[in-house]
Amino acid sequence: MNTPRWFLHPILIFIISIAALGVSLFLYIHWYVEASAVLQSAIETFNLDQGRVLETHTWVVVIVLSILVGVILMGLFSIFVYAQKTLQLYRLQNNFISNFTHELKTPVTSLKMFLETLSRHALARQDQEKYIGYMMADVNRLTDNIERIMNLAKIESKSYHADFTAVDLIDATETFFRKNKHLFSRAQIRIRRPSASFPLYRVSLSLFEMLLMNLATNAMKYNQQTEPHLEVSFSGERNKRYLCFADNGIGFEKREMRKIFKKFYQIGRVDDMTAKGSGLGLYLVQTIAKIHRWRVTATSAGIGKGSVFTVVMPARQGIG
Repeated sequence: MNTPRWFLHPILIFIISIAALGVSLFLYIHWYVEASAVLQSAIETFNLDQGRVLETHTWVVVIVLSILVGVILMGLFSIFVYAQKTLQLYRLQNNFISNFTHELKTPVTSLKMFLETLSRHALARQDQEKYIGYMMADVNRLTDNIERIMNLAKIESKSYHADFTAVDLIDATETFFRKNKHLFSRAQIRIRRPSASFPLYRVSLSLFEMLLMNLATNAMKYNQQTEPHLEVSFSGERNKRYLCFADNGIGFEKREMRKIFKKFYQIGRVDDMTAKGSGLGLYLVQTIAKIHRWRVTATSAGIGKGSVFTVVMPARQGIG
């Protein structure tokens, strides 16, 4: 077993490099001060022309050198930060590839097993319908993952041409969950209308439905309750309107709050199978919100205490 070479860690190397550069600058200035003192003493002893032996502007050289060293330090620090972010992105991508491969392989393996069962055995109609239902669930799972990748590619490549129209978000949300109730059949979903009127917004209906799908799917997927609950509520104040999704899922710790919207980021680890999904759902939600000039926030009271995702919309974007 190879022992970890801690002395090759990039952070340690960076710190040593900065320290070496700083010590070098200090030693140079110290040497220069001592050399200047010796030269000044020699000038006074031998009554030499000070202008020829010791220039009066030499301290300018020290100052310029100090500035240049400072610029070098800033450059090294910037390179270090960029390298760390690149390394973090590389790790997230590896995490995504590992987990997404599992997300694709699992339903494919399941489909193969059910198809082999149907082809080898003469089953009763009731059993056939049961297995077909399982296969449809696996197909839907595959379709969902593939669509997320395709939609993300379109949105990020700017090739997604969205038509923005005036939409009643409350009616659109109710229609969405009514059309897709078969996807959330085991969950209890409640939609709360606001006490006051809610303005119309110019939105891309397809993107808005994608946002709803990802938030609702997220609430179901990260939920260990026998009956998942999701409450969708609309509210507002003088300058803002809110669309909230409150669930009774697994929740998350406060330190995860700013990370969960990053591309490929997943709560949990792939190696112990605690990470789920593709790490793209909430990133898509945030991207869609930005397209509409909205923003999304996430809060949780802690592990096992559910989550609340809030879409914040400025009231001035309302058109009615």
